[in-house]
Amino acid sequence: MKLIPFIGIALSFTVSAQPTLINVNEFELEYEVAGNGKHIVLLEAGGSAGMSDWEPVFNQIAEHATVIRYSRVGNGNSTAIKRHFTSSDYAEYASEFLVALDVNQPVILVAHSYGGSVAREFAAAYPKQIKALLMLDPSSEHDVDILRAIDLEKANREIAQIKLDDMADGMSNQYLDFWSKRPLPDYPQIKDMPVTVITSVRKVERPANLFFTDQGRKMWGELWQEWASAFPQGKSVLTGKSGHFVQIDEPELVLNELLVLMQKLDNH
Repeated sequence: MKLIPFIGIALSFTVSAQPTLINVNEFELEYEVAGNGKHIVLLEAGGSAGMSDWEPVFNQIAEHATVIRYSRVGNGNSTAIKRHFTSSDYAEYASEFLVALDVNQPVILVAHSYGGSVAREFAAAYPKQIKALLMLDPSSEHDVDILRAIDLEKANREIAQIKLDDMADGMSNQYLDFWSKRPLPDYPQIKDMPVTVITSVRKVERPANLFFTDQGRKMWGELWQEWASAFPQGKSVLTGKSGHFVQIDEPELVLNELLVLMQKLDNH
């Protein structure tokens, strides 16, 4: 395995580089690369989020690996769009983005929230481009099932209102995508590799909806524990200290679990 994992344009990267744009098919994507370690880490942000969501951990990761953060099309300073993108579409662009950067080895993919849906699609569709997966409180097509299991009638009212709110905020593409009940890839569609899921189960004093009740938090943690346990190298981490943005509330937890994944890869 080469110490410097990039060729071509990437040879100019040393410890850090300023955000820049790169053409991926018909769009421009903003991105930034830092570090020069043997492992390559790709950061996949949440719904409607740009690469700035990774600010709390980006430089720390760069001390241990080559790290890439970017904004998906439609987010951050990447090309603005109005057309509907699914998690499968975003995964395809993530693959093309790595090709455009001349990345010539599989990456460790770290994904937050809706980025977890993109990551699951990516891992199944492009197995040669990924070697480990770390998801931070990822979205799930089954979160609506949790609400309905607690109180069906109330849940349906809450879900309808959430959809209306999301559409008003311009976020309906993401939510309609993973609430459409289209099952996302699981093991063994996703290959046997180190997989870790960090899930927020922090209790909320005044829950906005059933999902954030104590029962909802418990079921959310159990959902991801069961998902991770299906993988031979799967690991579930529940945290009561973080809210949804684990990388902001507990950056040291994210870094530690990433280092554990790297150690697994080094020892394999």
